[in-house]
Amino acid sequence: MANAKKFPRLDQLIASLGYGSRSEVAYMIKNSRVEVKGHDKPKPDLRVDPKLVRLDGEDLDHPEGLLILMHKPVGYVCSHTEKDGETVYSLLPERWNYRSPKVVSVGRLDKDTSGLLLLSDQHELVHELTSPKKHVTKTYEVTIDGELNQEMIEIFASGKLMLHGEAKPCMPAELKIIDAQRAELRIHEGRYHQVRRMFAALGIRVLTLHRSYFGKLSLENIAAGEFRSISFEKLS
Repeated sequence: MANAKKFPRLDQLIASLGYGSRSEVAYMIKNSRVEVKGHDKPKPDLRVDPKLVRLDGEDLDHPEGLLILMHKPVGYVCSHTEKDGETVYSLLPERWNYRSPKVVSVGRLDKDTSGLLLLSDQHELVHELTSPKKHVTKTYEVTIDGELNQEMIEIFASGKLMLHGEAKPCMPAELKIIDAQRAELRIHEGRYHQVRRMFAALGIRVLTLHRSYFGKLSLENIAAGEFRSISFEKLS
């Protein structure tokens, strides 16, 4: 097989996709649950192209990596521990939580924020999308405890708004007023709890917060608590 050294071991591949431990996968291989095109009796240490492998008669589950578009509900946390509440990972198929590398969120939405959340097991991609240098545009729908006005639009757009405890002002952001208490806000960076802190800097409390876009991606009519796996090409 050409470039076989570039491919993973058969047992390592299947285990990394969450099907079981290396020993459990070896047992699957021994009991002929694993088929490899061109190999009558594959061994656990066979280096193989994932596209040639079938388990229990089915292709492997996203061997090229996962990119998940989720509609995060209010009340869920972007954490792998449940000490702060139910986690977004509990909404995924159980097997995906045993993949290696681990599925993680691309940035975070806090417990009281709903909307578009990306998750992936491709950590280099996650790092790239969350890098301060990337400036991915995020669009939020905001409801505030107060009244919106033209001055807020100008302050957010000025590039001079300072968040409490930080020395560098926020990048210019676009605030579009929908009615007295509702607005759409587009930001181009991803600081900790940024939207809530931007309004807090003006003495205003955010009542509800929903992310509707991440870059060009939208929720595509995905209901709260639901998700869809998407191709990596959608990010380009």
